[in-house]
Order: sequence, then C-alpha cells, then structure tokens
Amino acid sequence: MRVLLTGAAGFIGMHTTLKLLARGDEVLGVDSLNTYYDPALKQDRLAQLTTSDNFTFAHLDLSDALPTHALFEKFKPQRVIHLAAQPGVRYSLSHPQTCLQNNIMAFANVLEACRQHAVEHLVFASSSSVYGSNTKMPYAPSDPVDHPLSLYAASKKANELMAHTYSHVYGLPVTGLRYFTVYGPWGRPDMAPWLFTRAILKGEPIKVFNHGHMTRDFTFVDDIAEGSVRALDCVATASETFSKENPLPDSSHAPYRIHNIGHQTPVPLMDFIHALEAALGVQAVLNYLPMQAGDVPNTSADMTSLQELTGYQATTDIAEGLAQWADWYRAIGHRYQAF
Repeated sequence: MRVLLTGAAGFIGMHTTLKLLARGDEVLGVDSLNTYYDPALKQDRLAQLTTSDNFTFAHLDLSDALPTHALFEKFKPQRVIHLAAQPGVRYSLSHPQTCLQNNIMAFANVLEACRQHAVEHLVFASSSSVYGSNTKMPYAPSDPVDHPLSLYAASKKANELMAHTYSHVYGLPVTGLRYFTVYGPWGRPDMAPWLFTRAILKGEPIKVFNHGHMTRDFTFVDDIAEGSVRALDCVATASETFSKENPLPDSSHAPYRIHNIGHQTPVPLMDFIHALEAALGVQAVLNYLPMQAGDVPNTSADMTSLQELTGYQATTDIAEGLAQWADWYRAIGHRYQAF
C-alpha cells in the first residue's frame, strides 16, 4: 500500500512510519523540518527511515498549496496519515499566526489534495486538548468539545470540523485520532519527560505545575504508532446508529469517525516523577508552581470505540516506558539542544 505520511520527521511520525515500513508499505514522508526545536533531532529521526528502500522523503511546507497538490499527483497515495502540525499549547498562545498557518491552512491543503486525488482513507492527528474545560472523566469521543482552553486546542477542534465537512460533501473517508500525552525514545524536547530528565541529570529543579496535583494518560509512542496504523487499516464508514436529532461529535451520517488513543490508565504527575527518578537513578529537585495558562489538571481516555474497531490496547506501562526513554536519552537524547 502507498501511504503518504506528513510530519515524518516528527516524534509520532517517525515511529508510525517505522511500523508501516516494517509491514512492507511504500511510504512517502513529508516534513517542513522547521526550527521549533533542534532540527538535528528531526534529521536524525529521518536517518532511521531512509535506510529502507520503501521510504522516500519530501521536504515541503504543506501550507503551500501548489507543491502539496503536485506531490499528491506524483506519488498517488492510496491512504494518508496527517501528523504534521505546530505543537505546543503554550506556544500557540504566544505564536498564534504560526499555529493557524501550520494547523489550519496546511490541513485545508491536505484535505483538498485528498479529495482531488481520490484518497481511500485519511487519518489525522487531533488531540486530547480539544476536551478543554470538560471535567468528566474519562473523556469520551462522544463528549462535547466546545470549550477549548488554548489556540492549539481550538485549531485541533477546527481540524475535526473541516474533516467532517469534506467527509459529508465529498464522501472522503476520514478518521481523527485524539492523542493523549505521548512519550518515549526520540521524543520532543518541549515535553515534560525531556524537560524533567534534562533538569534532573543536571541537578536543576524541575517545574511541577499545579503543585503536582495533575494526572495524565501517558501513552508510550510504540503503542500510539500501533494504534494509528490499525486505524488507517479500518476505513471510516457512516454510522448506522447516527441520529440527526441527537448528533454526537464522534460519528456521522458521513464516513467520518473520531477516536481517543491513549493508555486508559491515568498516572498522577508525582507518580510519573517518581518513576522517572527510578529510571534515571537520580532524585529530582522539585519547584512547585501554579497551573499554566491553557493547561488542564487531568486527562483520561475512554478508548472503547477504537478498541472495538481495531482491537487496539496499549501494553507498555509507565515503568517500562520510562526505562526505555531513560536509556535512549542517556545514549542519544542528551546531545540535542535544549528547548
């Protein structure tokens, strides 16, 4: 199968591409290689992929419509996984134009290219951040997501609405995956595991927001990649039980589905820190701080719909995952620039 995967030099993108290549798919990886964090990390992720004869890389900014369409015309993908985005809840508040260009305009170009080139199935990255101020736990894909707390969250909710429109108007099968706090080797320097690890090994304090009173549905990246590939294989269809009188946001009369993808075992932040201390063999110095703007205290994924559709189940617990992370960081990760 020919798969076009955007964000191939990204954290989830690299691991998902490896899964596709391992089963024999032909993958065209696309990435802008921007400088949001150390480009050397992105180049080294790509180096893990370019050893395969089934992988081709295209350096492209997807917010530029003409070369995006030209790429689709040349490669003729059967299916597409769109993982490229401008990440960062807080970054979106300080750089709104960058967020909108990379998360809205780029996705609009991908949708239109999928339509024009008869793509069989588009899977795209949404985010648990769309649940915003919702305090019902666990978050279910059928829950309302109308109160985002950051521009990043709003951009992901907008992606879901845009995707549904294309699914309804043009019959494009689309599946959105709401990713929950992903961690593991080759991770992102702006995320807590990297920031904590770097500070702990330097003997510097780590910033513990909301005074440690937080939980996250931490999910190991190999599990995330496996679930993403399984979702790609299950082409979205219209829901037979969809009600226009009581329309839920995770299904439709159109071939459109939304799923959570996480571990389904929320971990208190302090337990995460203690597990990281154990993996590193070093005790952390803690600096307790108030909640950050745009953040939420808790996340938890109800994954019933994805499990029923694909059989997906995350299998990596926090101790095992952080042990793999710590080994990778000590061997490789420490060399990259701090965020």
